[in-house]
Amino acid sequence: MTTTARADAYGRVMQTLRDLGPSKLLPAEQETIREAADVLFFAEDILGDESATEALVGIQDLTTRLVEADRWSGERAEQLLSDIVACGPAYSPTPAS
Repeated sequence: MTTTARADAYGRVMQTLRDLGPSKLLPAEQETIREAADVLFFAEDILGDESATEALVGIQDLTTRLVEADRWSGERAEQLLSDIVACGPAYSPTPAS
């Protein structure tokens, strides 16, 4: 993914935080989202970067909790997750032999 595409995704995440953060997210949840976007944006290799992997797991857990608690729609959570993933470098999982 190009740096421009990653920057655009990062901008969408920050816009989501501005638009929905104060009314739909607790401060700690906002910080989790911000930190994940930051870590992924500056990562060079998702699979080789433990911080990036942890950020992805944390965001998946957060979006799942938001949906299960009926605080966010599945569609909104999926969009956030997609935008955060897009902040990071592209990767191709190695196929199993």
